[in-house]
Amino acid sequence: MIRARVVVASNRAAAGVYTDTSGPLLVTGLRELGCDADDPVVVPDGEPVGQALRQALADGMDVVVTSGGTGVSPTDRTPEVTRTIIDREIPGIAEAIRAHSRAKVPASVLSRGLAGAAGRMLVVNLPGSTGGARDGLAVLGPILAHTVDQLRGGDHPRTDTEVYSDSDADEGSAR
Repeated sequence: MIRARVVVASNRAAAGVYTDTSGPLLVTGLRELGCDADDPVVVPDGEPVGQALRQALADGMDVVVTSGGTGVSPTDRTPEVTRTIIDREIPGIAEAIRAHSRAKVPASVLSRGLAGAAGRMLVVNLPGSTGGARDGLAVLGPILAHTVDQLRGGDHPRTDTEVYSDSDADEGSAR
């Protein structure tokens, strides 16, 4: 079972000015992907996001998806805080999320969201909109279980449809 947590970075939602809608959507989506996920954790942007990420790591989470704080406004600090927590970036995930959204929402290219590994935990920053949440889930769906397996130390499983040449085996190529 993949243990997942959603952290919503929103100054206004944390202050009770409005009710966040992206977090519950992400929790539902992660559950549909087979994850064990509790209700979202809502915190102000900035260091509270870092505290929530460190707590998720201490709690043994496999995946943390953040929502919000990835734009270009002065208060959007989630990528900066995330960068201090992760050990290795996985830029292809963030690039794929932006690319998936670009045709529908041209401003999606302004998202500065990151993805990376903190130890064996995957962290993915998503925009705070419900559309951004849906797009993030669409990209994560096909790769989530494999990514978590790899972070846990899993091997690249060989399927019957894969064909390896002798040179791949000799070079120790990973697919």
